[in-house]
Amino acid sequence: MSLTDPAFISRLESLFLLARRVLGGNLQADRKSNRKGTGITFADYSEYNLGDDFRAIDWQVFAKSDELFIKLFEMEEDTSIYILLDASHSMQSKLLEASQLAAALGYIGLNCHDRVLPYLMADKLQPLIEPARGKGAILPYLRALDKIETFGEETYFLKCVKELQARHSKKGIVLVISDFLYPTGFEEGLQLLQGMKHDTFCLQIHNPEDLSCELKGDVELQCVETKQRNKVTITKKEAQAYEKAMSEWNAALKKECLRRGIGYLSTISEDNFSDTVTQIIRTGGLAG
Repeated sequence: MSLTDPAFISRLESLFLLARRVLGGNLQADRKSNRKGTGITFADYSEYNLGDDFRAIDWQVFAKSDELFIKLFEMEEDTSIYILLDASHSMQSKLLEASQLAAALGYIGLNCHDRVLPYLMADKLQPLIEPARGKGAILPYLRALDKIETFGEETYFLKCVKELQARHSKKGIVLVISDFLYPTGFEEGLQLLQGMKHDTFCLQIHNPEDLSCELKGDVELQCVETKQRNKVTITKKEAQAYEKAMSEWNAALKKECLRRGIGYLSTISEDNFSDTVTQIIRTGGLAG
């Protein structure tokens, strides 16, 4: 199904309505800054100075004190939502489901008038579209997701996070959608995101073949990213060792996220993406 199919967009709209109902202002662009200006919520008074907006003068205060004061309001700020979608070759069999998740999370952000900045990750960070805001950006965003193809040699997570740091200094929400099967690990990348003061959420996606080994006997294996080939003999012992290593790797990711206060959710590519997004919404929102 295309991500621009009306039936799919209807599912996205249902998820947005759920997010708005469950999370309310936590997802809206009404997060207040410490700066004072011409917003909506009253914050303080300040003496009137030449050049100030005379429309902000509180005439009731003037009537009582014979002094001019202006009202200050909390300024509303949108939130920057950085979506890092793993498009390395190891994601080939999971790319549709990963794109659907990115579509749903981006749809919610754009509908909330937050600033959505989507990137593809592999051996480098690649912009999907220009930073976008508002409902008018939804269809271009979905069309771009529809056209994604895997690329790169390997997934260099830390390098991609460093590129994000170089491009953007504003703190925001970072959503990492990936299988997290990085040859150089995930710890340093997560540490850097934490150091950048982002609210980070890791959405790990696997297909069933990632988690178990059904191969037996003499086989030739090829790495989907490096294309390197190896001939191996797989017995029950090797199959069990593989499954144990995968289980330990995934457990280490979950533990690292918990240790750093990073949101974490694991899903299988066969799962209904709507259920996954609903779980994210109901367990505390995009910031984990």
